[in-house]
Amino acid sequence: MQIGTTITQFLADEQRKLNTNQTDLLELMGQVVTACKVIATAVNKGALSGVMGSLDTENIQGETQKKLDVITNEIFMQTTERGGQLAAMASEEMDDVYHIPGQYPRGKYLIVFDPLDGSSNVDVNISVGTIFSILEYKGDSATPAAAEFLQPGTQQVAAGYALYGSSTMLVITTGHGVNGFTLDVNIGEFLLTHPNMMIAPDTKEFAINASNERFWEAPVQRYVRECVAGKTGPRGRDFNMRWVASMVAEVHRIIIRGGVFMYPKDTKDPAKAGKLRLMYEANPMSFIVEQAGGISSTGRQRILDVQPEGLHQRVPVILGSKNEVEVILSYHKDM
Repeated sequence: MQIGTTITQFLADEQRKLNTNQTDLLELMGQVVTACKVIATAVNKGALSGVMGSLDTENIQGETQKKLDVITNEIFMQTTERGGQLAAMASEEMDDVYHIPGQYPRGKYLIVFDPLDGSSNVDVNISVGTIFSILEYKGDSATPAAAEFLQPGTQQVAAGYALYGSSTMLVITTGHGVNGFTLDVNIGEFLLTHPNMMIAPDTKEFAINASNERFWEAPVQRYVRECVAGKTGPRGRDFNMRWVASMVAEVHRIIIRGGVFMYPKDTKDPAKAGKLRLMYEANPMSFIVEQAGGISSTGRQRILDVQPEGLHQRVPVILGSKNEVEVILSYHKDM
């Protein structure tokens, strides 16, 4: 029986094609794959496992933590800390760097992750996901400082996301295109189902939280206003608006059928430069989007060129179909 290409076979084939011998990276990716399988099981059990609802705790961003936020964070840490490929890790759910316990070997990579993106949707059974980014550790300390993680997105070695929806998918890039894998629960393997994923350059869909319209800057207000005007407006065609409140779900839809996702700079909270975290969300998703032929920007600069200033730094995000994002960016230039 032919079962198709597994993600492990795919990554091994990629190494051979590129004449590289990054066995540590291959093994680390394998541990991430395992973590996503375990998280998928935890998420899919839903209320049956008694882990719905919130805790009486907040993460460093001041957001109330869901029970599954904490559980999935522990799953990801425990699955990846023992293999000997990591020097340290950082998570949206932890205040500071997590150092690999002394009883485990250390390696040459750093990993940052959002264990359960879109967790506000868990209780209503809407798609959520996991996002990760792998960086090379360039120091030699056994306890890397936060500064070692503060590399621009262009330095990412690999990135990906898992989507826990009607099926569980894993979408990854190592800098040589984007490929999607679907979990076959009967054999417990991710199989290649979406090779060489590309974002359509044109689109008639955009995703934004319209309740924040009064806080947006003029370029974004102009763009959305023109889309809403449809055929009667200056764009001369009708658009559809989507909003899931899960970045993984939004980006996956864009990769599959095109679109634009925006969480732009606004004045709702002047103390925050944006809503989404640069290290855990914006950088890995921008890496994937660019590798799939799209564009990702803060509105003022390419996200992957942003020099991080802190582990939990926030940035505005505008990403998706190339031609449509370029329209939005042209409006920012007119400011």
